[in-house]
Amino acid sequence: MAQVQQGVRHPDDPEPVESTKIVAARMLAGVGAALSPFVGGAVPAVIALMLARQAEADIRASEGFLLGASRLPGIRRTAWTAIGIAGAVITAALLVWVLALARSAGQGSYGGDVA
Repeated sequence: MAQVQQGVRHPDDPEPVESTKIVAARMLAGVGAALSPFVGGAVPAVIALMLARQAEADIRASEGFLLGASRLPGIRRTAWTAIGIAGAVITAALLVWVLALARSAGQGSYGGDVA
C-alpha cells in the first residue's frame, strides 16, 4: 500500500489556476453594478450570484487546483449591491408615478373644449 504525503504534489499534477467561473462572475457583477441605475443591472447581477455559487462548489471539489475562493465575498457583495440599487430605482420610479397619479386625480382627462 502506497503512502501519500500531505502537501507534496505529484510532478504531473496541473498548476493551480483561477476558476473561470470566478472571472465571469466578477465581470458580470461589475457590469451589473454599472448598469444598476438603469435597472438592467439586475440580470447580470443575478447571473453573477448563480455563477459564484457554482464556482464555490467547483473550488471545493477541486481539492486546491482551482483558485479564487477569496474573491467570492466581494463578488457577492457587488452583485447584491447592484440588485439593491436596481430595486431602489424601481421603487423611486413607482413612487414618482403614484405621486403623479395623485396630483392629477381631481383634473379632467381631456381639455376643456372636449364634450
